[in-house]
Amino acid sequence: MEVAFIRKYDRTKPKPNDDLVNGKIRFREVLVIDQNGDQLGTMSSRDAQNKANDANLDLVCVAPKAKPPVCRIMDYGKYRFEKQKKEREQRRNSKVVSLKETQLSPTIDVHDKNVKLKRTLKWLQDGDKVKVAVRFRGRQMAHIEIGQKILDDFVEECSEYCVIEKPAKMEGRTLIAILAPKKNK
Repeated sequence: MEVAFIRKYDRTKPKPNDDLVNGKIRFREVLVIDQNGDQLGTMSSRDAQNKANDANLDLVCVAPKAKPPVCRIMDYGKYRFEKQKKEREQRRNSKVVSLKETQLSPTIDVHDKNVKLKRTLKWLQDGDKVKVAVRFRGRQMAHIEIGQKILDDFVEECSEYCVIEKPAKMEGRTLIAILAPKKNK
């Protein structure tokens, strides 16, 4: 007869991604579901482990916080593979939207503005948000309306490809507007 030593206080806490499998299941009683999805009822974790061993499968705890905890008899390797496959699929389908920044000044020339406009339009077409900032230096603060006009003209020229997520607003010495790409349908 084999005697398993179970610590009263287990100091090793399971990591969030660790699944409770076979010997790691330390509950007194568990609700067991077999490989076909049929409920076998509540039994001790040792009896449940023996049933899983008889079927040459693993005992996996799928709901440890339930009363009593729910364990399932299944092939753990296949279960883990399917779980990783779903996570990869979710990562592939999610798109990270980054925030790019275009800086203008109240004294910007036409050609410089066109270069920055071309780059901003490319970012918007790629699906990125763009923060357009007009920085005021020194005495330029006395003529904020000039910077406001430059920002408004810039946003007007971008309007075909974007929507204004946050309208122009002064933050310190900077006039900022945030543009988001239009959703293509």
